[in-house]
Amino acid sequence: MSNVAEITQKMEEKFNPSAAAGLDLVFQFNIEDDSNFNVTIKDGTCAIAQGDAAAPNVTLIMDSDTLQGVMTGETDGMQAFMAGKLRAEGDMMLALKLGELFPA
Repeated sequence: MSNVAEITQKMEEKFNPSAAAGLDLVFQFNIEDDSNFNVTIKDGTCAIAQGDAAAPNVTLIMDSDTLQGVMTGETDGMQAFMAGKLRAEGDMMLALKLGELFPA
C-alpha cells in the first residue's frame, strides 16, 4: 500500500495540463486512514497541498487503497462510488473530470 504522499507525487507526474485549460476548481480528498489533501486546478496548472481546502468544489471521501486503485486505473472510480468505497460531496460531476486531469 502506498501512502498519500507517494500517491500525490504520482498525481503531479500524471497531470494533463491541456485537460485543465480554463478550469478553476478545488478537489478535496478526505482519506479515512491517512492524511487529507486538496488539489487546485487553475488555468492549466495543478497545485497539491496537504490538509483541507477552505471552499472545495467537490470533496471525495475514501480510504488510501481506493485512492491508489483509482489513480493507477486498477479501480474504476464510478464502480468504487457505486460500491460505497468512494463518497462525494458537492459537485459530483466534477469527480468525473479527474480521469481526464490525471490519466492512469
